[in-house]
Amino acid sequence: MTVPLPGDPLADRAIHRMIRVDHAGEYGAARIYAGQLAVLRNSGKADALRHMLDQEQAHLDTFNTMVADRRVRPTALLPLWHLAGFALGAATAALGERAAMACTVAVEETIDAHYTDQIDRLAETEPRLRETLEKFRAEEREHRDIALANQAEQAPGYRLLTAAIRTGCRLAIRLSERL
Repeated sequence: MTVPLPGDPLADRAIHRMIRVDHAGEYGAARIYAGQLAVLRNSGKADALRHMLDQEQAHLDTFNTMVADRRVRPTALLPLWHLAGFALGAATAALGERAAMACTVAVEETIDAHYTDQIDRLAETEPRLRETLEKFRAEEREHRDIALANQAEQAPGYRLLTAAIRTGCRLAIRLSERL
């Protein structure tokens, strides 16, 4: 396999796609937690949700900077993810605290796999991006663990709910990379 060189148009295009989709994903995750907090702001899970939202916002801020610094075109689907993310968060929270946590498990496991794939594909020419993704992946895993510790698996219809959310996340990833 040929190692891409800095400035290689194909390598730059691949990195731009990574940043575009990761920016969209972090945007969507922040909106999901905002939707969950809108419903569960007075619940016993509010502090955990705020913690996760704060971390997702820090991830989004990092990708906002990357988008600007590297002149990456954000996905055209941000307005959709704005609405869909909030709606997913609010809807799962309306189903109950456990359903909100099940949503977190599904989203964070999908993002963990996505970041792992990206880290594996990154060339040595992108050590800072790789370090950022490794840090964010660890925090996404922390979110999943928080959700599991908060009885996500006891949500009614857990398997069906998480499977549907994972499918939606994978579709959002594919669309955001390209559009």
